[in-house]
Amino acid sequence: MKPSTAAQKLGILLSAAPQDFQDNPITRDELDALREEPPAWLVELRKNGPFPRDVIAAKLGVSNSGLARGGLTEPLDADQVGELLADPPAWLEHERSVHRKVIADNERLKAQQERERR
Repeated sequence: MKPSTAAQKLGILLSAAPQDFQDNPITRDELDALREEPPAWLVELRKNGPFPRDVIAAKLGVSNSGLARGGLTEPLDADQVGELLADPPAWLEHERSVHRKVIADNERLKAQQERERR
């Protein structure tokens, strides 16, 4: 698979990975090996970043769209995410609220569809 696909599956930012990882295709066996016994560079990236957008969104409890609306377009590291969590700006509080409502609505609709199937 392409390095970008492997990076996405590992939850890391491709540009922060070692050059060797960025330049060479990854087999499924290699990906499984990276998941089972991650090398030091992978452990460090997962712990401290920089993180890709979907990981940042999950850590902040918002959607990817919420990040964009909040003006976050660049990758963040663990310290930057921590700062946002420690002292959340107004846009983050708003986007968290919106995200919680969307999740609750999706769960409600899923439960309603389940009841209708019975």
